Parts: sequence; structure tokens; C-alpha cells
Amino acid sequence: MEAEVTYRKIIHIDMDAFYASVEQMDNPELKGKPLAVGGSEVRGVVSAASYEARKFGVRSAMSGIQAKRNCPDLIFVRPRFDRYKEISKKIRKIFHEYTDLVEPLSLDEAYLDVTQNKKGNPSATLIAQEIRQRIFEEVGLTASAGISVNKFVAKIASDYNKPNGQKTVNPEEVEAFLENLDIKKFYGIGKVTTERMYHLGIFTGKDLKLKSKEFLEEHFSKSGLHFYNIVRGIHNSAVKPNRIAKSVAAEHTFNENLTSEIFMVEKLERIAAELENRLKKHNISGKTVTLKIKYSDFTTQTRSKTLPYFISDKGLLLETAKELLFQERMKESVRLLGISLNNLNTEVKKTVVVQLKFEF
Repeated sequence: MEAEVTYRKIIHIDMDAFYASVEQMDNPELKGKPLAVGGSEVRGVVSAASYEARKFGVRSAMSGIQAKRNCPDLIFVRPRFDRYKEISKKIRKIFHEYTDLVEPLSLDEAYLDVTQNKKGNPSATLIAQEIRQRIFEEVGLTASAGISVNKFVAKIASDYNKPNGQKTVNPEEVEAFLENLDIKKFYGIGKVTTERMYHLGIFTGKDLKLKSKEFLEEHFSKSGLHFYNIVRGIHNSAVKPNRIAKSVAAEHTFNENLTSEIFMVEKLERIAAELENRLKKHNISGKTVTLKIKYSDFTTQTRSKTLPYFISDKGLLLETAKELLFQERMKESVRLLGISLNNLNTEVKKTVVVQLKFEF
């Protein structure tokens, strides 16, 4: 007699255009209008775009200037991260009424393992429906959901019927679902890897599945085995409610491009102070300091240094960042600076997100 196979029941909840939707909820005059959170028509970068703006090709990480070109009627609003965090806490409270196995990925998305759940409901599909309905009724926002046997498939599925929809991929449907997908839809396969796969004749999940493990390892090194497994629905990563922070970062976008290292050092002092506050609040320290530089042409450069000891002090953060700043001359004027710390003391079992508010 064959043993019965037991599958996990994983839900991925993803809020719909979260930042922009919060702004439209709080200000009814913005409802139905193309909206960008962050940036401006002369400066900055878009953090989020409403669905009305996305129809014009406006998307996150796009410059405000380009976004305005794409959508002349675009409305820019300043981000309010305290408000987004407040709403996010309400949503997570709902999640925890169903399961303690909740793994937040950001303020607007999370994985839930409902294999064993507090409601005793055997249907992950019905749980996802109920959670989405409660978010709408109690918070006023819509969410989409993906439901499947692992995090990888659930993540892809949550994007399938956006906005305000959900998609369940049952165990027997997983491989066919993945085979029919364009390879660029695979979570974790970015633009560069997609182009490499296209050049190798891999356009769909089915094409990927036809490649041998040896072929994929030859062309994609360690990632080859990962690609070989995921297209077969093999992804055993558990939902981790206490994710260990891998890095903590603070960054700042400036009103005007900086051309002098003297002004850059002044900005780095402020960023280092902010980073120190967050590190000490959560009792985190680390060994590797990375300086992030975004130039006026939107290219980004990072420079890192690993110290022989753990640090969290503003002075040491600043001195290391200054050393990295003066490592080589700037190739362009600078629009953004950031400092991150990783290689952390891993006793801390908390995910920490540090975000300085945008400056306009």
C-alpha cells in the first residue's frame, strides 16, 4: 500500500499597488487617477505607481521625469512610510489570526503556511479568500493571493489574477502550470538571466525542463541546479516567521545632484547616524560596510570593505564609508548615497528594514 503524500499549503498574499492604494484611500480625490508615490516631474525616482499610471508604462524605479513623459497627467505624492507601516501592521494582525507561520517579505507581501491553521480549515483557497475579504472590509484595500504547495509557485500564482484576484495551483497542476509560463515570469529569474536563457533557446518552463541538469550547471553554475528543481515544482524552503536580517541599509536621494565630496561627506554623516540608531535599537552589528552611489545618469556603483570586528558605531560607519568614497574619483555627479551593513551578528532573529524618507 502506497503511503499518502502530504503537501504543504502555502499562501502568498500581495497587496495591490500598496503605497499608491493607501494614498488613494486616504485622499478620495486621487481615486481613479494616475498616481506615483515618490519622485517628481523634475526629480527623484518613483517608488510605486497606481494601476491607472501603470497603463501608461509608469513603474517603480523609473525616474520621475520619464514617468511624467509617459503619463503627462501623472500626479506625484510624497511617500508616508509611517502610514504604510501602520496599515501593514493591521494586515499582519489578520494573518496571525490564521497561522503563526507568517513570513513577511516587505510591508505589502507575506507568505503564510496554513497546512495546520488556527481555524481548522482544510482549504487554503478558502482561507485566502477569507483573508482577502477581511483586508478589504477592515482595512479598505484589495489584495491578491497565490496558493500552492511551495513558496515559489505561490509567489508566481499571486501575480496571475492581479489586481484583487487569486490563483490556486493544486499539486497535480504544478508542473503543467510551470511548463506553460514564459521564463521571465519565474520568480527570481531577472532580466539578465532571462536574456541568457532566451539566447540558449529557453523561452518557457517547458523549454527549461528539457535541459539537463549538467547543461544548466554548465551555463548557470550553482543556480543551474535551482532552475532544474523549480521547473519540476521542487522547492522545499519553509515559511520562516523569524527571518534573520542579512543586511541593514539607509540611503538618501538628494534634491540636487552633488558634485563635491565635501557635501557628500556631510550627507554620509546623517546617513551613518540614522543607520546607527536603527542598529542599536535592534542590537545589531556587522563587519561589512558597503557604500552605494547612484550617479546622475542613473548608473549605480557599490564599494565594500570587511572589517575584522563587528561595528554599529556611527563614527566607524562614517570613517569606513569615507574611505570607500575616496577610493576612486566620481565619474558623474551623485543623486543618491547609501550605507549598508551586512555580515551581521546572527544572534538577532529579526528582519530590519531601514528607509530614509525621500527628499523633494
